[in-house]
Amino acid sequence: MAEGWAQALKGDIIEPHSAGIDPHGMNARAIQVMAEAGVDISKHSSKHVDDVMYVDFDYVVTVCSNADETCPVFPGNTWVVHVGFDDPPKLAKDAATEEEALSHYRRVRDEIKAFVSGLPDNLPPEPAA
Repeated sequence: MAEGWAQALKGDIIEPHSAGIDPHGMNARAIQVMAEAGVDISKHSSKHVDDVMYVDFDYVVTVCSNADETCPVFPGNTWVVHVGFDDPPKLAKDAATEEEALSHYRRVRDEIKAFVSGLPDNLPPEPAA
């Protein structure tokens, strides 16, 4: 969802790449709630972080605690920042209805949108060399 929002809202100033420590494939509920918000992520793919190690990142933003704890070291002057969001699949796992499950995705979708809308201003400054 973060890559989708970054492309939709900040594609003129940010070149987003999404990857994970343990990718699970594209999530149908995430695709659905992003489509409800007018952002099509159905053509995105679930990539492993090793697939993007060639990119010379200025920033890497981790969005889940597992990624924050196990994020690899990136080459160059990459600044790794953690901005935690709840994990919608984990929250939806115990939902009593599909609508309840989707409500978790919608809430996190909207939180991610708010974060991405403020980029790059809401990123902390890089530490002094």
